[in-house]
Amino acid sequence: MIPEIPVGWREAMSAETEKDYFRALDEFLEAELAAGAQVLPGRDDIFAALALTELAAVKVVVLGQDPYPTPGHAHGLCFSVRPEVKPIPGSLRNIYKELAADVGFVSPGHGCLEAWAGQGVLLLNTVMTVRAGEAAAHQKRGWEEFTDRVIDAVNAKSERVVFVLWGRHAQKKRERVTNPVHTVVECAHPSPLSARLFLGCRCFSKINALLAEGGRAPVVWQLPPIGELGV
Repeated sequence: MIPEIPVGWREAMSAETEKDYFRALDEFLEAELAAGAQVLPGRDDIFAALALTELAAVKVVVLGQDPYPTPGHAHGLCFSVRPEVKPIPGSLRNIYKELAADVGFVSPGHGCLEAWAGQGVLLLNTVMTVRAGEAAAHQKRGWEEFTDRVIDAVNAKSERVVFVLWGRHAQKKRERVTNPVHTVVECAHPSPLSARLFLGCRCFSKINALLAEGGRAPVVWQLPPIGELGV
């Protein structure tokens, strides 16, 4: 079921597809489908984060956990949902609240973050699929090893990358950021369960300040309005 590695990551990641863990992961996903389970996101979107943000373009990494388990929501970018999804999920609403307070962001009327991906923001879930209706159902099946290799590939870059680690799950990956050219922004997760600790973090202006310090262009956080997405 797992699609081909997108072209912009193929040199760095294609060797993973020959490893036992990756083959076992693919067999697991095929068994899920054979048993009648719905795997989210759909096959064409599993590697959307890698397809929309090539390795050479990465300047920010945002780590999520696993895709939204509600059918029609996940499309391969962490925290992002398809443009037509209503209401916007709670974590993303809190991200928007913080953006508004931090950088004057105006809600675009949708939850699609593809415009960030196009600017070099890698929106990476550490587990890239989920069983519909069962959050975390695909954890510890091999995705974590694969996405660790993605992080390692970014860590090997010579230009500054800002790694954004929201919550304890993401912060476990800090040990993989060993290249001194890179930097890390950490704070609480934007989930409604920890929003009181996330709101006020001002992480978006910090990210852009760190990019500028490293000689890289800032991220334009404002997203296009829904009318410009052709929905």
